Amino acid sequence: MDAAGRDATLFMHTYKRLPLEIVRGEGPWLFARDGSRYLDMFGGIAVNALGHAHPAVLRAITEQAGRYIHLSNYFHQEPQQRLADALLRASGYDRVFFANSGTEAIEGALKIARRWGASRGRHELLAMSGAFHGRTMGALSIMDRDKYRNGFAPFLPQCRVCEFGSIESLQESVGAQTAAVTLEYIQGEGGIRPVSRDFAKALDDLRARFGFLIIADEIQSGIGRTGAFFGFEHFGASPDIVTLAKPLGGGLPLGAILAKGDAATVLEPGTHGTTFGGNPVACAAGAAVLGEIVEGGVMRHCAGIGRLFRARLEGLQREFPALVRDVRGFGLMLGMELTVPGDPVVSAMQGKGVLINCTDTTVLRFVPPLIIDEEHVETTCAALRDCLADLRA
Repeated sequence: MDAAGRDATLFMHTYKRLPLEIVRGEGPWLFARDGSRYLDMFGGIAVNALGHAHPAVLRAITEQAGRYIHLSNYFHQEPQQRLADALLRASGYDRVFFANSGTEAIEGALKIARRWGASRGRHELLAMSGAFHGRTMGALSIMDRDKYRNGFAPFLPQCRVCEFGSIESLQESVGAQTAAVTLEYIQGEGGIRPVSRDFAKALDDLRARFGFLIIADEIQSGIGRTGAFFGFEHFGASPDIVTLAKPLGGGLPLGAILAKGDAATVLEPGTHGTTFGGNPVACAAGAAVLGEIVEGGVMRHCAGIGRLFRARLEGLQREFPALVRDVRGFGLMLGMELTVPGDPVVSAMQGKGVLINCTDTTVLRFVPPLIIDEEHVETTCAALRDCLADLRA
C-alpha cells in the first residue's frame, strides 16, 4: 500500500495532502522518495525559517536532548531562560509565557485579556473579519469564517468581529466593555492582507480613549518573516500582547505569549499552565533560531531578498494583468492574488519542482525559508511565469 493509501486507513481525514512522500530536506530543498527534488517555497507554512537541517538548530537539539528532554515546569530550566531573555531583548516586551503552538498562545492571550478585564468590568473580545487564529474554541470564537466554524457552535460569549481594515467598523465596535482587540496586522491565511497605517493609528487612538488591550497575532508574520522582527512594526503599532509560534521552535512545537505593562502581571501561579509548553529541546532550538535571525543577519537578508521577490512578482502582474489582480506583503511573506482559483497553479508549480500553496481560494502564498537567495527567487518566478502563460493560452 502506498503512502496515500496508508493515510486513508490510519488517520482522521482532516488534511488534503500533496501527493508527495518527503524523505529528507536540506536548506530550501525537499527530496521525495522517488528521487525528485523540490524547492520549498512555503517552508512548512512559515515554520522552517532557516530551511531544513540547519546546522545550528541540529546542534542545539542534539546537545540539549543529551542533557534532558523534559522536566516539567516545576523546575527552573536554562534553555527556557535563554530563549526568554533573547525574545525579550529582541522584542522590548516585559515577560513571556511559553506554550506548545500558535493556537495555544492565542488561547492564553484571550485568558489574559479576560482576567485583566474582569476587575475592570470589561469582558468583550473583539477581532477582525477574515482572520485565522487557530482551531480551538477560543480561537474560533473570535473568527468569522464559516469554513472553520461550521458545526462547532456555540462559541464563547461576548466575542464580536468587525470588518478588517474598516476604521468606521472599528469605531462602531469598540467601547467601555471592550477588554481586548485581537488582529493580525498582516493576515496570513486570510490572503496576505495588511492593514493600513491609518487603521493601525485609529486602533491606537481608540485604545488611548477606551483603555482596552491590543493583542497582535504574529504567529505567521513574526520573528523576522517580514524583514522586521514583528509585522506590526511596519505600521508603527505597539500592541500590549503578542502571540508567536511557527518558526520559534526551529520546526519543533513551540508557541509564546509576550506581554508588557499590566498585561504582563495578570497571570499568577495556578491561573494558567502547560505540561509541555516551553519544552527544553524546543527552547534550545528556538534560541539557535533567534541567534541566526537577529544576530546572524538573516532578518536583514530577508528584507533585501523580499524586495527582489516582490519586484519579480509585480513584473509578472504587469505581464499577466488579466490573471494577476494584486501582489502584496512584506519581506518573505508575500501573496499573489489571482483572478482565477489558485489550486491549479499550485499543482502546475509542483510539476515544475517548486512547492507553493494557495490560501483564500485565489491567493498564491509565498512564505519560504528566510535563507533563500536570488537564484531561488528567479527559479520560482520563471516556473510561475510558465504556469501563468499556460493559463493565458
